[in-house]
Amino acid sequence: MRGLTFDELFAMLLAVQLSPDDLSRLREWIAGIVDPAECIALIEQAAAGRPCPHCRCARKHRCGHASGLQRFRCLGCGHSHNALTGTPLARLRKKELWLPYLQCVLESRTVRDAARVVGVHRTTSFRWRHRFVPGAMRDRPATLSAIVEADETYRLESQKGARNLTRPPRKRGGVAKRRGINREHDCLLVARDRSGRTLDFHTGRGQVTVGQLHECLKPVLPGDALLITDGAIVYQHFAEQAGITHEAVNVEAGVRARGAIHVQNVNSWHSRFKSWLVRFRGVASRYLIHYSGWQRVLDDRRLTKPAHLLFAAVQLG
Repeated sequence: MRGLTFDELFAMLLAVQLSPDDLSRLREWIAGIVDPAECIALIEQAAAGRPCPHCRCARKHRCGHASGLQRFRCLGCGHSHNALTGTPLARLRKKELWLPYLQCVLESRTVRDAARVVGVHRTTSFRWRHRFVPGAMRDRPATLSAIVEADETYRLESQKGARNLTRPPRKRGGVAKRRGINREHDCLLVARDRSGRTLDFHTGRGQVTVGQLHECLKPVLPGDALLITDGAIVYQHFAEQAGITHEAVNVEAGVRARGAIHVQNVNSWHSRFKSWLVRFRGVASRYLIHYSGWQRVLDDRRLTKPAHLLFAAVQLG
């Protein structure tokens, strides 16, 4: 029997009413059809013109191939390198599967689900997640502008995956031993301006301090910015010391907004982040900044294709 041509198959697909499950399966199948050379070409294109990652010298010459990538010899320090040297993706294998895996990152799939779709082991999927995501999340704004809202959110400290705990173990979904915010909680500080640009900082355990605000917010706030926060006194002290205009909203007293003075923008980001994080069923504290950066990348909607994430990871290396 004669096989179908692509045009005939495509016409048949157009005549079929596909369900959401059918569309999902079709997308997964199409995502798996990748030219092995496509990823290599994207990597070389993203790294074109990069100086030596060892000494930043721009003078180099070709020096053979390895793992599909062109190697170069630096004329300044004599070290060799390729397009991935000095990036989070260095020494990772199976490059032909990177683009399908990055599609899983864009779809916020779990470690096991991404491993099943791409066809790799779950430990490989976990390793790739914490290489690709930190690489892409470094694509972040250098500064914020105009009206900036800042607020922190807290999550119970987690040592998930640690071989040696520094405290007695607790059951999944446990609670802190003491009431209120204390050293058992991780602090995630988020600053967001009204244009949607967002910066996130993991400041460590316990409540945020004035010193941490100087370290995180001072470099990214222009002198003419208006900083809006809740009524925490630590922000008032920071603004006075930094010479930044500051307005506070007493959320605890039930005041949600005073005209344009509110923190609903940043609190909405917190809400989306917490809802999105539930699917991963617990995140270790040491990886919290990776997940907030992942959500920030998805929320910005600038890196919307696997090639965009790959470019960001290579170019910012």
